Amino acid sequence: MSDRPRIAVCPGSYDPITNGHVDVITRTAELFDEVIVAVVNHSLRKHPTLFPLDERVAFINAATEHLERIRVTAFDTLIVEFARTQGAAAIVKGLRAISDFEHEFEMNQLNRKQAPQIESLYIMASPEYSFLSSSGVKELATFGGDVSPYVHELVAKRLQEELRR
Repeated sequence: MSDRPRIAVCPGSYDPITNGHVDVITRTAELFDEVIVAVVNHSLRKHPTLFPLDERVAFINAATEHLERIRVTAFDTLIVEFARTQGAAAIVKGLRAISDFEHEFEMNQLNRKQAPQIESLYIMASPEYSFLSSSGVKELATFGGDVSPYVHELVAKRLQEELRR
């Protein structure tokens, strides 16, 4: 066995981080020596972010402050390239539904071609978070719904400030 620390990367746009994200990060931290929560600066897959990068990083730091061995950082390269530069053994993502699986299956195949030494691991969403998404939380907040059960209190406050109609 290697004396090297086992490092995992949990990438995402985290716009904003939800309790479902925190659940996946927490469970990943139980399996690895260090978890890098990697916040993509400009996602190609999603619309422009509601919150700027520095604020998303601050939200993640607040939501994960109870966890040890977590590091939050931004990236703007291929995720496998970022993981390689960080010495990560794995890229870990959460899966909620079949639609998540279809996208992640495709990305896994591309990533394996780029960096076969970096594993892609998937953690199934806990039942209480299987419906939860950042976009759903933003929509709920837009129409005045209570998002406090789904996000950190700092995120809930900022969503109300940004999205209240």
